[in-house]
Amino acid sequence: QAASCRAPALRSLSVTPAQEPSEHGRLIYKGNLARAVLGVKFFSYSTSIFNLFMMPYIMLKTGIGFESVLVQAAFCGLIGFFTFVTPVTLHVLTKGYVIRLYYRDATDTYTAVTYNAILAEKTTVFRQEDVKLPDISKMFTTFYAKTKSMLVNPVLFPNPRDYEHLMGFDKPFYFDFEEEKEATESK
Repeated sequence: QAASCRAPALRSLSVTPAQEPSEHGRLIYKGNLARAVLGVKFFSYSTSIFNLFMMPYIMLKTGIGFESVLVQAAFCGLIGFFTFVTPVTLHVLTKGYVIRLYYRDATDTYTAVTYNAILAEKTTVFRQEDVKLPDISKMFTTFYAKTKSMLVNPVLFPNPRDYEHLMGFDKPFYFDFEEEKEATESK
C-alpha cells in the first residue's frame, strides 16, 4: 500500500512593497532590453579596444608592417572600419532607448533615463507639451522629447493610462477645418 504523502497546502500572500518615490518621481516604465543594450555596447567597446592594442602586434608578426603602403592602408582601413564604425553605429541606434521613465505628478514632468556614449546613465527631463510624435513611423523612435528621439515599448507600461498621458492621447481632439485650410494655404 502506497503511503499518501500530503504536504500541507501553503498559501502565501505576496504584497509588493510600495515603490519608494525616486528623486525623479514615480517609475512608470522600465525597458526590458536595458541589460542587453548595455551588454552589447560594452562588448563592442571592449573588442574595439582589443583591436587597437592588437593591430601593431599583428602588423609586425605577419609582416604587413613591411609590405607596401597600399597593403598597410587596406589592412588598417579594414580593421579601423570595424573598430570605430561598429561602436558608433550601435550608439546611434540605441541612444534613444529608454531604460526607465519616471513621472512627477506635482510638476507634470517626465524623466527619461538612457545610456550615453560612455555607458553612463543620462537623464532627460521634459513635459508632455514637449512630446512630439513622428510624422511617419520610424524604426527606432516612438516619440520626440524636445528634439531627442526616444524609444519605448507601449506594452511595458504597467498602467496604460501613463502611456496615453505621455503621448497626449488623453487630450480632447478637435479638428477645425478652417484652421487646417489656413495652415495648408500658408505653406
